[in-house]
Amino acid sequence: MNERVLTPRNRGFLFLDSHPAGCGQLVADMWQACPDPVGVPEGDGPVALVVGSSAGYGLAATLAGLKRAGIRGIGVCFEKAPTARRTATAGWYRTAATADIARTVGRDMVFLNGDAFSDSMKDQVADLIEQRFGGRLDYLIYSVAAPRRTDPATGTTYASVLKPIGRANRTKTLVFDDEGVPEVREVETEPAEGDDVEQTVAVMGGADWERWIDHLAGRGLLADKFATAALSYIGSSLTAAIYRQGTIGAAKAHLEATARTLNERLDKMVGGRAVTSVNGAAVTQSSTAIPGIALYTGLLRGVLGDGLVQPIHQLAALWDQLTGAAPLALDDEGRIRLDTFEMTDDVQAAVAERWETVTTATIADLADLDWFRAEVRRLYGFSVPGIDYTAPVATDVPWPGHAS
Repeated sequence: MNERVLTPRNRGFLFLDSHPAGCGQLVADMWQACPDPVGVPEGDGPVALVVGSSAGYGLAATLAGLKRAGIRGIGVCFEKAPTARRTATAGWYRTAATADIARTVGRDMVFLNGDAFSDSMKDQVADLIEQRFGGRLDYLIYSVAAPRRTDPATGTTYASVLKPIGRANRTKTLVFDDEGVPEVREVETEPAEGDDVEQTVAVMGGADWERWIDHLAGRGLLADKFATAALSYIGSSLTAAIYRQGTIGAAKAHLEATARTLNERLDKMVGGRAVTSVNGAAVTQSSTAIPGIALYTGLLRGVLGDGLVQPIHQLAALWDQLTGAAPLALDDEGRIRLDTFEMTDDVQAAVAERWETVTTATIADLADLDWFRAEVRRLYGFSVPGIDYTAPVATDVPWPGHAS
């Protein structure tokens, strides 16, 4: 067994290794933080599929579904195994820990590691639903953030980009040097050109979500009243030029249009429903790559403190709405809004005031940097309370098996 002492080594927000024990404890902490259900789910529980189950809101959806809704079913993600030189990716260890929790509470969860965009993965999932889970799927949560996608129908590979549309955008952003010292910089991002928008929409829009529904419906696997939700984000006007009004925003608009189309189809097909769930800001591996988002999130935490609602609580609320434990609350665009804590006028005004005045000299007073730094490190299993980082830890954790 390969055991070693792991210390965080990073390039900006990207870490080279992950800590297995820290990732496991993080999952355990999320499980403890998730509210208990009002009543104990009866029977085997509904069958759910979470696409993108190992990180961020997808991980929260999996854990909250297990605890709050008593789900069983399948999680799909794409993670790298440990090697002689490198640990596994953090999502690998988080998935192993999630599988342990599911097993402990008696919920049958299968985790598949591979390309969620591929038809072969869709076939594998459909076969499992058919052979292991009674041939009926009750819920599908779609939470995929990826840099590229190969369309299985055409073989064309598309690449997403983070760019504004129409003109260059100059914004403040937060970076840390090799010693962890924060700096507020201004960065300029050139506008999308050529087919940048179309490529990003092809990766991050609703095409693959709809393909999943088509594939499962074609196999006759959608249960009566089947419901599906794609997880999304809108965010602040401070980051809109690079996010909601940029190439990623075009993809999110396509996702929401796909939800409306799917909602009509599912209603006619099985009396079902499709929605997008707009989540609030959080520190995730994908969000830290977007210019301005890290600074915005740090300032938001500085304003809200513990009032910043963590993903596990947001996803518990989503499951309550999907299962009928709480009323379905939709905005005028038919979206579930879990970001209301963030988007009130007074909160946004307070963040905007800090944004206007923040500099490298004032960032420590205006943003919760200790929290933000710790959140980034926790993405990789570091800075998790209760872990002895001086002790050797086994890195060759196996992928959870799924013997029936």
